[in-house]
Amino acid sequence: MPTPKKLMLLVNPYSGRGLSKSALGDIVSRFAEGNYIVTVHITKDRNTALLVREHSAEFDLIVCVGGDGTLSDVVSGLILMGSDSPPPIGYIPMGTANDMATTLALSRDIPTAVQTILDGRPVPLDIGCFAGGFFTYIAAFGAFTGVSYGTPQNAKRALGHLAYVFGGLADIATIKPRHAVVEHDGGVIEDTLIFGGVTNSTSVAGLVKLRPDDVDLSDGKFEVILVRNPVKPQDFVDILTSVTNHTYVSDNVRLLHTSRVKFTFDDPVPWTRDGEDGGAHSEILIENRTRAVRIIIERPATEDAPWL
Repeated sequence: MPTPKKLMLLVNPYSGRGLSKSALGDIVSRFAEGNYIVTVHITKDRNTALLVREHSAEFDLIVCVGGDGTLSDVVSGLILMGSDSPPPIGYIPMGTANDMATTLALSRDIPTAVQTILDGRPVPLDIGCFAGGFFTYIAAFGAFTGVSYGTPQNAKRALGHLAYVFGGLADIATIKPRHAVVEHDGGVIEDTLIFGGVTNSTSVAGLVKLRPDDVDLSDGKFEVILVRNPVKPQDFVDILTSVTNHTYVSDNVRLLHTSRVKFTFDDPVPWTRDGEDGGAHSEILIENRTRAVRIIIERPATEDAPWL
């Protein structure tokens, strides 16, 4: 029998509807059957990034159980450890929105998710650098961006995805247009915006979707969505049509592909980063860290996944 490998299992018990003791035991048992020695860490005090940074070099595989925020913390820890070849990440999604799980086609069924990690393959993933920190799939400001970290956890557990929808509807009344100068690889845009999102995902809070053909998770470029401040009723219709059809080519909604982007505002603007509070910034430079980590996805029938 081959020598067992070492697995670091990081569990956020507060993500989504929580994880029962029996479910945790099942996860550990399945990995043990897959020839892994499992070390479990419960991340209730939000020490995930520190744990990963200090101890991930001791393990062959890092697996996180939680939401996209937990995954983001794991990624941050792996980057901060400073290794040229950090261990791959396995992700068992337990959050409410699970945008990265949606993008990566990862199952929320625990046995299926574990088996994907055991049988799947690691693929490279770009990471965003933002205000001294990192993000895996989104840094954004404006409309709806306060929903994911402003919605109480008990509401997320009780209502699931509806909590985001209701929160987004309530957020409409508080939208404040922002005058912005946006510098990107292709030039400079100056406009008044109600939303700006720097993404590496096909799903943002389950509300905004991008076509898979528009997104390559390891090409060194972000997808940047900019939404102008609507003035006329037709502008609202145009924005809704663009978002609904996932086109983003109208006069009011633009989609850019860029390796770096700098936003300059008249006043500090609140941001969200991977569903958490990202602070307020009057000037922010966001850069792509190409293929910074590897994450395990299901092994397809062919080896031509678009982001390999």
